[in-house]
Amino acid sequence: MKANTVLCVEDLQSGYEKKQILKNLSFRVEKGELVGIIGPNGAGKSTLLKTLMGILPLLAGQIYFDGQTINGLSKKAFAKKVAYLQQNVEIELGYTGEDVVAAGRYPYLNWWESITDTDKQIIKLCMTCTGVEKLAETPVNSVSGGQKQRILLAKVLAQQTPLMLLDEPSTGLDIVYQEEIFRFCQEMTKAGKTILMAVHEIALAARYCTRLLLISDGKLLADGTPEQVLQDDLISKAYHADLKILRSSISNNLEVALNSKTVLNEQQQEIIKKLCR
Repeated sequence: MKANTVLCVEDLQSGYEKKQILKNLSFRVEKGELVGIIGPNGAGKSTLLKTLMGILPLLAGQIYFDGQTINGLSKKAFAKKVAYLQQNVEIELGYTGEDVVAAGRYPYLNWWESITDTDKQIIKLCMTCTGVEKLAETPVNSVSGGQKQRILLAKVLAQQTPLMLLDEPSTGLDIVYQEEIFRFCQEMTKAGKTILMAVHEIALAARYCTRLLLISDGKLLADGTPEQVLQDDLISKAYHADLKILRSSISNNLEVALNSKTVLNEQQQEIIKKLCR
């Protein structure tokens, strides 16, 4: 294993109860990479991240973090290596922005210890970095979706892990917040963090990620740079649709478009006509 390899996945198989979702996935992530996991709904993007976190059982294969298997690490040691931002985080009433970010410091505390002045300084720095320092005393349930995501991002940043796993961190956000999240992740990897993130926004992933993993039907269909992975045939096969990869004449960025010839089938058209009469 290379010295700079942060994460190594070998022949991973995983799923829910008796249903297998992921089949024989193998890849490595090197230090400083911003890797985007793309693919259609139900392909296994979130399943992969949950398996890496130990939330879902590993049915077969191996996962190595800095050369150590997940079973070889205590919960506290693991929490110092990997931070996880999951989808649809529910936060109880009354918790403030500072309370949520402070949770990222718990791996560094014993059960009898309180937050130290050093921890408080780290919490403040992380909230300032993500632009939510003014929300320290604000209940998280009263802030906007974009503000909540930045608070949660400050939490995983406060955990100070070399590897961050983000599950669709920009889903549901407006275009400004989406761009901001990707830019923030890009800057973190430039500073030495390693990020593996599941994303729906293919155009943003193409613009900011150093590498893409294309998953479809539980299999790793492609692994490479955005230019290598975003090919008409690969994307169409993955999404089971006639898709085209275009390069914007204005920004020169890669974009994905549904072929204009693609239409609803006759049955769908008839149902719509009946419903709209």
